[in-house]
Amino acid sequence: MDAPRANLPPLSLHVPEPKFRPGDEADFSDVDVPPAGSARRPDSAAPADSFHELAYTLIRVLDDSGQAVGPWNPRLDPEALRKMLRSMAMVRAFDERMFRAQRQGKTSFYMKSTGEEAVSVAATMALAADDMCFPSYRQQGILITRGYPLVTMMNQIYSNKGDPLQGRQLPIMYSAKDHGFFSISGNLATQYPQAVGWAMASAAKGDTRIAATWCGEGSTAEGDFHSAMTFATVYKAPVILNVVNNQWAISSFSGFAGAEATTFAARAVGYGIAGLRVDGNDALAVYAATQWAAERARTNQGPTLIEHFTYRAEGHSTSDDASAYRSAGEPNAWPLGDPVRRLKEHLIALGEWDEERHAAQDLELAEEVKRAQKEAEKNGVLGHGMHQPFETMFEGVFEEMPWHLKEQSEQMIAERKAAGI
Repeated sequence: MDAPRANLPPLSLHVPEPKFRPGDEADFSDVDVPPAGSARRPDSAAPADSFHELAYTLIRVLDDSGQAVGPWNPRLDPEALRKMLRSMAMVRAFDERMFRAQRQGKTSFYMKSTGEEAVSVAATMALAADDMCFPSYRQQGILITRGYPLVTMMNQIYSNKGDPLQGRQLPIMYSAKDHGFFSISGNLATQYPQAVGWAMASAAKGDTRIAATWCGEGSTAEGDFHSAMTFATVYKAPVILNVVNNQWAISSFSGFAGAEATTFAARAVGYGIAGLRVDGNDALAVYAATQWAAERARTNQGPTLIEHFTYRAEGHSTSDDASAYRSAGEPNAWPLGDPVRRLKEHLIALGEWDEERHAAQDLELAEEVKRAQKEAEKNGVLGHGMHQPFETMFEGVFEEMPWHLKEQSEQMIAERKAAGI
């Protein structure tokens, strides 16, 4: 038997603990925010191991005065910037209206993306329209940026008779193949291996389309995330792997997924994948990083992991009360600001926008969303009867319905007719 190790201290277990709890004053002074424009921009064909520092710093373009600076400045023209701002403002208006609808009992569930609009909108604008997106549940900005009808989105949220998914998906779990938007899954990180597999298939066919996928930082602890990373690096899949680090995975702060040890972008290093860490509240930095990663994927240089360093300004969903586990002052104390406001101030600094036009746009978008809501509610809302025929419960699973389901369906229809239903 080994001799007792009397000279060693007892082992201890580290349990991550967030810095602030309800009632505490939030202080993010320890968050390292490098000057805008200070990160170098390597060639998109550079070896992944030649710019490891980009996985640990923060790529930023917009400075405190609203100017776009540094080598990552995408130099977008004012019209593209206004389109980006409009899409981000539309996401916010849509979120506000649908959140209110849930509180009014018109739908069972909703998830806002307040503070994270740039992560989906700016990234989508940097992709080609036919690139395939594999989102998580807070990327409604992809559909809005690609012009998907608001009424159709609302029909899905209400699970009404106009719902293209016939009420089979939880509200906000859209699916729109014609807009390059893969079906959202409530199971965390399943979209990661799906995106890598799709990208591998695109490469195997000699296509030119790439894939992009998103997950929260908490989901990087899932096995699917790491399986996807392995396949992506082995086969140099043309895919962009986005990690949205909004600091909270429901009520679990990011430390439980490994944030205390290193950055999430650093996970790329061990896999030999290009890794970038980006200011997720800087729409131009998100656009530039995605554009760079897309060029890398399209020229057979392999995948890129992008960590979007951002903050979830509100609760996880309508089922969540963020005040129960985090400081109420966190959203206002977050050092990277509001992505909509920062892009607005950039356009104003360029002389291409002003506060009056912005206020008018907000009113216009609010009215547009309100009209879409009225149109969608003509198809029904939660609790207002059966929106889909009963027999549809047997459809959409098998390519050809098995005999026993046909038999059950016919029996049910006959019984309902006999009962006068």
